Amino acid sequence: MSEAKKTRVLAVSNQKGGVGKTTTAINLGTALAAIGERVLIVDMDPQGNASTGLGVPRETRRITIYDVVVDGRSVDEAAVPTTVPGLDIVPADADMSGVEIELSQADRRSFRLRDALAAQGAGGHTRYDYVLIDCPPSLNLLTLNAMAAADAVLVPLQCEFFALEGLTQLMKTVEMVRQSLNPVLEIQGLVLTMYDRRNALSGQVAADVRAHFGDKVYDAVIPRNVRVSEAPSFGKPVLIYDLKCSGSQAYLKLAREVVARERQRRLIAA
Repeated sequence: MSEAKKTRVLAVSNQKGGVGKTTTAINLGTALAAIGERVLIVDMDPQGNASTGLGVPRETRRITIYDVVVDGRSVDEAAVPTTVPGLDIVPADADMSGVEIELSQADRRSFRLRDALAAQGAGGHTRYDYVLIDCPPSLNLLTLNAMAAADAVLVPLQCEFFALEGLTQLMKTVEMVRQSLNPVLEIQGLVLTMYDRRNALSGQVAADVRAHFGDKVYDAVIPRNVRVSEAPSFGKPVLIYDLKCSGSQAYLKLAREVVARERQRRLIAA
């Protein structure tokens, strides 16, 4: 990879649970890999759903993100290939629940992930074009590590009544992180998820979000789709489970938008 195209680190985050955050991390990562990008997903959620959804069995997770942030193991050691060419994952397990206590007195405790990602790619390993961090649905040390390490936050937003309420809380968190840990952190974009075109409320929420945030909201909208819901139980991204379904096509559209925005950002920066 050329020097001009450095790894872009995106925290996939929303402090509200059940908004399609892990689903978005898995399927956006897969879609980016499908269009030729090298992608690493970092599973920062103690539930380890991103790892399970990409077909990494719990018994094979020998080195996890816990070992990286607590014991200083390298990202290169921890990353395992998935069945998707070009897509790796640093898995998580229940040990992550104890990180707050383990790191309570540690130096640079909010920067453990940032330091580890900065060191990845040494020794001839291929660097990634994108790192997607699947954050837990709460503001804790794991989320702070993710946001301290990220260039930007990508926000999945469910098309339901309380969506904007949760978003207000997230914006406050991003501002707090910007002031105290990571001054360059920005909102990469908002992704509308679980959209049901038969439901007038979905349309109203989508319109409200676009009115508030304008072009920060991606054009791609992820529909409520049974194939998207089924895929994780088979340990597969929906693009592998059923490429032709509406959910898969929406994630491919989102991936193309993400890459287009990155090209535009780099042009402006140059």
